Amino acid sequence: MLLGSQLRRLREARGITREAAGYSIRASESKISRMELGRVSFKTRDVEDLLTLYGITDEAEREQLVSLAREANVAGWWHSYSDVLPTWFPTYVGLEGAAHLIRAYEVQFVHGLLQTEDYARAVVRRGMKGASEADVERRVTLRLERQKYLVAENAPDVHIVLDEAALRRPYGSREVMRGQLQHLVEISEHPNVRLQIMPFSFGGHSGEGGPFTILSFPESDLSDVVYLEQLTSALYLDKREDVAQYELALKELQQDSPGPDESRDLLRGLLQLS
Repeated sequence: MLLGSQLRRLREARGITREAAGYSIRASESKISRMELGRVSFKTRDVEDLLTLYGITDEAEREQLVSLAREANVAGWWHSYSDVLPTWFPTYVGLEGAAHLIRAYEVQFVHGLLQTEDYARAVVRRGMKGASEADVERRVTLRLERQKYLVAENAPDVHIVLDEAALRRPYGSREVMRGQLQHLVEISEHPNVRLQIMPFSFGGHSGEGGPFTILSFPESDLSDVVYLEQLTSALYLDKREDVAQYELALKELQQDSPGPDESRDLLRGLLQLS
């Protein structure tokens, strides 16, 4: 995505159409569009030819972008789990790992980055009916690997609003749910984690469209991405007007939900009832 956005910027600066750019590398206009959106892999030769077309002659600048193309074609660690993942999900894991800010609203269950191992196992078993125990465990392992982002050296800021329904709906045994609630209390105290609970008592709210995640990246060339998961596919929205609507919905959810401290008290109250 970063390489694609930089190629788009260079093309537009020279006033070159996608059709002309495609012709220069023996490809279609739609291929250039997919490249600029980061939706396809990059051939080093194509990148070099485009840089020549765009008038980039400085060797250092060319090498930086060509190196980025090589890196873009290297499979991430999560691709080794592709056999137990829906086809659309590896893209999300890659984006999540590159984000410096992750904002989300969840209603069905606790967000994957905040799940305990036992809770995650119960969720995965429910979602992978008929899967072997080995496949379930691989999926759980992937989820736990993703959670390492939260404590990495350059950990992202994570702002999550959980609907109270996610906390009331049991996955696993009573002990599993107690462990999950306790984990939320503890992890919500991490400096890079902001957790809020949208209580039933508030009534209707701006999250009526369902769960969503907004990913923001440190590179200024990259637009925010909204991730919407469906039953058989997922949507990745990056048009400014689409992202703005979800940012507004999340801002209202954050304003209408109790703050982090009050939300921790709500979690402790649920612990006492469980």
